[in-house]
Amino acid sequence: MEKDAISTSSETIGLKKRVGLVGGMSLIVGSIVGSGIFISPKGVLAGAGSVGLSLILWIVCGVISTLGALSYAELGTMITDAGGEYAYLYGAFGAVPAFLFSWMSMLVLRPAILAIIALTCAEYVMVPMFEDQCGVPPSDNIKLTCATVLSELTTNNADIPMIAIFSQVIFTAAKLIALCVIIIGGVVKIAQGNTQYLETGFEGTEDNPGRIAIGLYNGMWAYDGWNTLNFVTEELINPNVNLPRSIIVGMPVVIVLYLLVNISYFSVMSVGHVLDSPAVALTWAELVIPDVAWIMPVFVALSTFGAANGALFSSGRLTFAAARNGHMLESLSMVDVKNFTPIPSLVFVSILSILYTLPGQLGSLIDLFNFAVWFFYGGTAASLVYMRYFTKYKDFERPYKVPIIIPIIVVIVSVFLVLAPIIDEPQIEYLFIALFFVVGLVFYVPFVHYEKHPPFMSENIRLIMTFESF
Repeated sequence: MEKDAISTSSETIGLKKRVGLVGGMSLIVGSIVGSGIFISPKGVLAGAGSVGLSLILWIVCGVISTLGALSYAELGTMITDAGGEYAYLYGAFGAVPAFLFSWMSMLVLRPAILAIIALTCAEYVMVPMFEDQCGVPPSDNIKLTCATVLSELTTNNADIPMIAIFSQVIFTAAKLIALCVIIIGGVVKIAQGNTQYLETGFEGTEDNPGRIAIGLYNGMWAYDGWNTLNFVTEELINPNVNLPRSIIVGMPVVIVLYLLVNISYFSVMSVGHVLDSPAVALTWAELVIPDVAWIMPVFVALSTFGAANGALFSSGRLTFAAARNGHMLESLSMVDVKNFTPIPSLVFVSILSILYTLPGQLGSLIDLFNFAVWFFYGGTAASLVYMRYFTKYKDFERPYKVPIIIPIIVVIVSVFLVLAPIIDEPQIEYLFIALFFVVGLVFYVPFVHYEKHPPFMSENIRLIMTFESF
């Protein structure tokens, strides 16, 4: 850690408070806006059924995310321990829910995020190569490309971590350029009178709650990252003020940005055209800027590659930390002695992500992720309500206090998002998540609660392996 990143005194050493209001807003916008806006428009539209309702769903998803972020703001200014949801669930409900969150994060949520982003990157790489086949590449080609992307990212993060960090600048620039091109192109097309598809309004609107919930799933995926500031509360200048203000200002920026991008899509594409497109941004580019349409898949591929790089970087370290604390195999806590990178945990996350891509269905992966993550988002919002009245935290000072109706709304929405798809159209993904919960409980009782470690999780494993020649 650099010296200027540390604040020291005679008694404590901690992270320096250097993120102000503008920095907090930038973190929220930058963390949310990524691969989701290139993945989710089809899923949101499929759940909505019409242009009008799809645009409303984008606003609703943004509002829900804002309410969730504001609820987290109270938790973040009241409980300053590291760990985000883990710390909040632990404070309200104890060790078991907190462990299940970390368990699901390591084995499902983080690998699923990485798999979704890598699949999107692979699609935007492959689709231009199959224009003679209506732009639809064979699924095996996409999976192979996805595995290649993940392998390359793992190598970069393991061997040359600084390249992985500095390359994020290029990937972020690609993301911003792609979005600006789409928005400006849409403005031009609408100014030229291309409003026929927008004027269809609510024709074909879906009235099935389960289908609408799936549309919300896809929209919520695009907004995921709204809880980012809770992981840097210690570095925020005057967090009691700047945390909620960053949310209140930053989230509307994302909502407007997403609306403009989707309006741009509908300026040249009908509902059917969007749903049939293998890569919406590329199809848009072929209609609006046909002479240079190739730039869109390049920028989107770079953007998603960068998002996958960041997801792997953080996921590997989450797994490493969990293993170091005794919640995973101890071998995953080892570090390369040459580059000081958590190679075993990086490889572990990458292999899981590749396994998740084998079905090759982005929609199913997004459903799986949202079903699991909103179970915990709702649980975290419920922990805020519970801590207001029933635990030792009820008398804690709350520098920022959100109206109690806000976390209650988040809990209600999370219940809807979890139950509606199950009731309407049960899928194997939901059973898969339930099994992971059960396995987590089975793992927790002997290995964590009673600390009964088998030989392969013992300290001696450190003497068996070395990464000098990895």
